[in-house]
Amino acid sequence: MQQSRPMKSWILAAGGLVAGLAAVILIGLALRPHTFAGTLIQSAQPAFDFLLMGPENRAVRLSDLEGQVVLLFFGYTSCPDVCPTTMNEMGKMLELLGKDAARTQVLFVSVDSEVDTPQRLQGYLSVYDERIMGLTGSAEDILYTATQYGIFYEKRPYGDEGAYLIDHTATVLLVDEEGYLKVVYPYGTPAKGIAADVS
Repeated sequence: MQQSRPMKSWILAAGGLVAGLAAVILIGLALRPHTFAGTLIQSAQPAFDFLLMGPENRAVRLSDLEGQVVLLFFGYTSCPDVCPTTMNEMGKMLELLGKDAARTQVLFVSVDSEVDTPQRLQGYLSVYDERIMGLTGSAEDILYTATQYGIFYEKRPYGDEGAYLIDHTATVLLVDEEGYLKVVYPYGTPAKGIAADVS
């Protein structure tokens, strides 16, 4: 039995309505601003342009990396928990980025400059990802740089024979391609979320 013309018109109208709603939803998703995995800095300021020592005792300035997204972390190689956990996530993040990792640089600034030589940093970081760059410098330069980024650290002796821990801020800082401090990630932010912000 043939459908009546009003029924066909209703079906066409309903189909058009569904297609229209789908288009509105897709446009809404495309226009919705990205939700960052960390805290977005609303009034971004130029990041402090430090000068520290990198691999093979090479001088490294933050401004040398302009055009890349920089993820900056302050820690030390003897750290028992926070630093290895964070570097593990940074390594995963670089893997998730795939080819986009070429425009991303992770920097690990040591807050234990007396122990963490460029060679020691390179060996430590290569366990997580060889693309992560370790930086060090004089105690004064490290303290000044950390202070500019709101990073706190303090050596705390424990036990015998000069053993110590260093309490330190555990955030990761994102500096965008133009050199602006843009996002602060709390400790424990998953690699997947950071990768989504970078890509």
